[in-house]
Amino acid sequence: MTTSSTWAELEKQLDSLDKPVTTFKLCRDPEVRERYQQAKQAHEQADRYLKQAPKDTDSEALALLKREAADAKTELAAAQKAYDEQTITLRFSALERKALEKLQKQHPATEEDEANGDDWAMDTFAPALISAASLDGMPVEAARRYLDTWAPGDARDLWQAAWSIQHARRTDLGKG
Repeated sequence: MTTSSTWAELEKQLDSLDKPVTTFKLCRDPEVRERYQQAKQAHEQADRYLKQAPKDTDSEALALLKREAADAKTELAAAQKAYDEQTITLRFSALERKALEKLQKQHPATEEDEANGDDWAMDTFAPALISAASLDGMPVEAARRYLDTWAPGDARDLWQAAWSIQHARRTDLGKG
């Protein structure tokens, strides 16, 4: 294989890469979310105990660990189903670098923004980025409304979902 054909193959692979995508999940029912989180943790713990059981564990103790792991798996499946039914999932994608830079330039920081340590006018940049990165077609006005009306933690997580995917890395740097 010649160098040019090697590059042509690599270029084809690089050009076919999808942009990074992340999800933002918002559960309508805090009790359903809590049940799911607890079931997930209980399942992980029961599974870990079973896997870490010494080879010479007596059969009754091993049977108990297996039963607890099976019960935890069943509860997790039920909790997951309830969670999925009560959860809204939004998807966000990384923008091309030049598109992100253009969006940032469209929302320059005011003196007040700069005093707060922000590089952009966050009141306008945050909803614009959320909208631009949304794979679900969220309008800027909707993003602005959610940022203004949701609980601070949820609003911050919405912003973080759109912002953090812009900095997702798929690379590993290092020696050969």
